[in-house]
Amino acid sequence: MTITSDTRSEYEQTLRTLSEASVHQHFDAFLDIPWDDPHYAIVADDPRWVLPAADPLGNTDWYRSLPLDRQIAVGMYRQANILKVGLQFEQVLIAGIMNYALRLPNGSPEFRYSTHEATEECHHTQMFQELVNRIGVAVPGGPKWFRKAGPLLPLFAGPLPFGFFVGVLAGEEPIDHAQKSILRAGESQHPLMTRIMQIHVAEEARHIGFAHQYLEHRAPKLSRRQRFAMSIATPIIMRVLCDVIMKPSKQVQRELGIPREVVREVWWDNDASAKTLRDMFGDVRKLSEDMGLMNRVSKRLWTSLRIDGRPSRFRSEPASAAA
Repeated sequence: MTITSDTRSEYEQTLRTLSEASVHQHFDAFLDIPWDDPHYAIVADDPRWVLPAADPLGNTDWYRSLPLDRQIAVGMYRQANILKVGLQFEQVLIAGIMNYALRLPNGSPEFRYSTHEATEECHHTQMFQELVNRIGVAVPGGPKWFRKAGPLLPLFAGPLPFGFFVGVLAGEEPIDHAQKSILRAGESQHPLMTRIMQIHVAEEARHIGFAHQYLEHRAPKLSRRQRFAMSIATPIIMRVLCDVIMKPSKQVQRELGIPREVVREVWWDNDASAKTLRDMFGDVRKLSEDMGLMNRVSKRLWTSLRIDGRPSRFRSEPASAAA
């Protein structure tokens, strides 16, 4: 794996294309969401807040057996908390990107696109927080350890940018997978959630694409020791941050009254949820193979963390096509 003038030129052209797309196709948190449209009003007894079946909790017998008013209350809390976790992750990402960009030299091809991404992520935090505020539930977001570590994590982006962008994918890939699944299912849900998901998926496609391109471009510069270290770190980072993003914290589990057996079923002990977990990382497994980060030791780790499986044939390959 070597970087030639042709591959460098192709990489820089990709970043220019992504930057131009950010200029010509972007969203504003307050201009592109009709917050005050009566159809988008947030009402406590609105059945549109019932969790869709594409949501793993919404598909459980426990949830479906709840009375309608309780389904609505749990749905509002869960969806607000998912937004809050996403907001917290985006805040860490923005701070990390700024820390990373601070060290870039003049003429760096990464500077312009990474700051476009930070701008878009700021709009995401605004739309997430606006909806959390309007729902009016005091949700905590991620687990306590993540909230405490949040201010420290961006510090790694400067000295360890490769590992930082692995972490970016670890947060972005699961939520992108989950939101696409809900949108593809076409189920009824509150229109504010649908609109926010549409905007987020559209812009995250660029962000995920940049992280993939960045890691592929930088991987040949890793030493043998660094490559081995990242082959071990990558599946661990993927699994840890996946749980932060996707699995409600113990505090949230208690406040919603979710039984332990339901938590185990949904995250990730039955066949369907285990498959969902594996499917989230098909693209990352392909990327890891392309970067030379798959070896006998790391493959065992992917398996023990239950995120192994066939790598995607191409990025964003639907799970149905992979099957």
